[in-house]
Amino acid sequence: MNFIKTEIDGVYIIEPKVFYDNRGYFFESYNQDAFEKAGLHYNFIQDNQSKSSYGTIRGLHMQKGDASQAKLVRVLSGTVLDVAVDFRKGSPTFGKHVAVELSAENNRQLLIPRGFSHGFAVLSPEAVFAYKCDNVYNKAAEYGLRYNALDIDWRIPADKAILSEKDTQAPLLDEFVKGLF
Repeated sequence: MNFIKTEIDGVYIIEPKVFYDNRGYFFESYNQDAFEKAGLHYNFIQDNQSKSSYGTIRGLHMQKGDASQAKLVRVLSGTVLDVAVDFRKGSPTFGKHVAVELSAENNRQLLIPRGFSHGFAVLSPEAVFAYKCDNVYNKAAEYGLRYNALDIDWRIPADKAILSEKDTQAPLLDEFVKGLF
């Protein structure tokens, strides 16, 4: 596995070593020993999966406080633009984001530490998205920021964006930050 640091401390793009032959391919999508050797100490305890159609934007979501979650995300089919926004208290990159294209073709993953909001936009006709979490989901700690509250190019035209009611009602940045801590 290749662990690529991003411009935000703690966020990594992970590229697996893919082995191809006449049958197809094989790769390890997760290897705890490899993570440990890279200095990344996580205990993932929950896996989630979603399927979405083109234009769907999910996010920006996070869990607050002790329910916060680190995530390791990847795409099983299709292509997404994956976004992580740093909301760690006192972080020098507070409010900054990383955006990475993840696809079934590039097999890239994004490791997102606790204290980040997360979202993705589906760029292909549909996408199946999977993620590992190091903490269980807690509805009472769920928190969100409106997807268009920051200067993020989601690569989806506004008239093609598909959002949940919850996401359209999520707070803008000032209100979000007030409720964060």
